[in-house]
Amino acid sequence: MEAQKIAVDAVVALTDCDRSAVVAFIRQLYLAGVTDPKRLTFKGLQALSRT
Repeated sequence: MEAQKIAVDAVVALTDCDRSAVVAFIRQLYLAGVTDPKRLTFKGLQALSRT
């Protein structure tokens, strides 16, 4: 869960997006098996840049 917290904090800091949306997306990735904070952050940034 620490990886998820790190990724959420990083994405929110870099994008100033809604924290709850970031938490939901990162949680989906984390539950799917992605546990590396760098990977979670990268995928989170990619997804939020498309919206």
